[in-house]
Amino acid sequence: MTTATVTSKGQITIPVDVRLRLQVEAGDRVEFVEVAPGRFEIVAATRSVTSLKGMFGKARKAVSIENMNRAISRRGSSAR
Repeated sequence: MTTATVTSKGQITIPVDVRLRLQVEAGDRVEFVEVAPGRFEIVAATRSVTSLKGMFGKARKAVSIENMNRAISRRGSSAR
């Protein structure tokens, strides 16, 4: 089992063997994904958002930026 210590600033150093397996380097981003209450996975966030293009096929209808912002605002106001 590999461990890391949290500093007083809330920082950790990812151990080298974990960095190698995640294929992350200095400057790369990682995401902390909650998979169960109090349980997280660390995921390398090294893929460009453009790599997601086409993942869901063509949109059925166009949505304006204003409508997107309205939906985000409504959803955000109901978040805990």
